[in-house]
Amino acid sequence: MNLFGQKDRGNHVSGVDRGKVIMYGLSTCVWCKKTKKLLTDLGVDFDYVYVDRLEGKEEEEAVEEVRRFNPSVSFPTTIINDEKAIVGFKEKEIRESLGF
Repeated sequence: MNLFGQKDRGNHVSGVDRGKVIMYGLSTCVWCKKTKKLLTDLGVDFDYVYVDRLEGKEEEEAVEEVRRFNPSVSFPTTIINDEKAIVGFKEKEIRESLGF
């Protein structure tokens, strides 16, 4: 699934490499926007996907990816290095996980 670069679906924000960081969220979610802003303000290189802007197979694949780390499929879910998931806006945990 390559969603990145497609309008309003998945995007890349350039910054300092702190590992592979992907934030899955909803375009209408306040906590998702706060998480995206935190990552941007930290200057971290990351990708983000607004799952509610996807359709069909793309949406199913994104939901399954989130479910691997977060069985309740709630948002935001931030996945770091395909190993750790941070569910919700948890500023301290995000900072610590990224070495800040």
